[in-house]
Amino acid sequence: MTLNVDAIVVGGGIHGCSTALHLCLAGLKPVLIEKDYAGRHASGVNAGGVRQLARHIPEIPLSIRSMGIWEKINDLLDDDCSFESYGQVLVAENEEELAVCRARVAELNALGFTHEELIDAVELRRLVPAVAETCPGGVVSRRDGAANPAQTTTAFRRKAQQLGAIVREGVAASNIRYSDSLWHVDAGTETFAAPVLVNAAGAWAGKIAADLGEPVPVETVAPMLMITSRVPHFIDPVVILRGRKLSFKQFKNGTVLIGGGHLATPYQDRNETVLDWKSLATSAQTVFELFPVMRSATIVRAWAGIEARMKDDIPVLGPSSRHKGLYHQFGFSLHGFQLGPGAGAVMAELIVNGGTQTRISDLGIDRFHPFTL
Repeated sequence: MTLNVDAIVVGGGIHGCSTALHLCLAGLKPVLIEKDYAGRHASGVNAGGVRQLARHIPEIPLSIRSMGIWEKINDLLDDDCSFESYGQVLVAENEEELAVCRARVAELNALGFTHEELIDAVELRRLVPAVAETCPGGVVSRRDGAANPAQTTTAFRRKAQQLGAIVREGVAASNIRYSDSLWHVDAGTETFAAPVLVNAAGAWAGKIAADLGEPVPVETVAPMLMITSRVPHFIDPVVILRGRKLSFKQFKNGTVLIGGGHLATPYQDRNETVLDWKSLATSAQTVFELFPVMRSATIVRAWAGIEARMKDDIPVLGPSSRHKGLYHQFGFSLHGFQLGPGAGAVMAELIVNGGTQTRISDLGIDRFHPFTL
């Protein structure tokens, strides 16, 4: 038996759940199909950074759109998602890095973007008092912050379901085909049909795109994170570095979450990752060098989430270049959490209205023509 719906969303990460919710808000009835459970992979186990800071320029309009939603997230979801806005600070460790920061802010200002602000050593130490005295400044994005990723993804899924979305977890989308002007997708013993299909399958989305004739240069990666023992409160903003791989945030209980992009080895077919402890030690050493207060801390645990990274580190968002009713929303390349609310809103606008006022023209899958691969 085939169940007809308005849209089929494949993938239950924050992007798929956000799209399902915004389709419901637009009056459509979607089905969300997730092979595990919502937030099982990158969307539920990332660092939770809500940042406009240091983004690729093609992403900035979408990031700004998303930030406006984050600031009213409780109104949208009836859940605050543990969102806090203490800003994010990019630390320059030397004058050369500060010069790069200065050029970056000037470039953004010339393009009309004002969310990144160059700061000197005095302002850096006001924001991050514990930073090493040798750091000469950096960049701050004052509206940025962090949220709980698992709580957030679950809240999007729950709200979408409350508003009428059909949610199928624990069953993989399979046998995707197009016939009679409808997309058909099997999910376990059920079959769903709709004029719209959204490929938001995270690390598995590249295969779906390739199977539908739109291959892209994408790889599966597994960024690592670790949590420390408790230390006295010393920082409010999220901190990232200009040069070395590092990001970290201190929680209210004193523990510190350390990330920055070092990768584990993913085993995608088994939903497993193997951690690279040498790289984790490098991240820990970087923190100890920059923040002496951390030198007494120990590492409590570490983990990694599986996700997709594009060759150009820029996501794919928008309609298919080949198929009517097909939309892609994947490849967020280790920085998609903040974009989730805005990407879902934009995707719903594309589907319902045929366009969006948010500039995403540089994110389309048509930038990867097969002969350029």
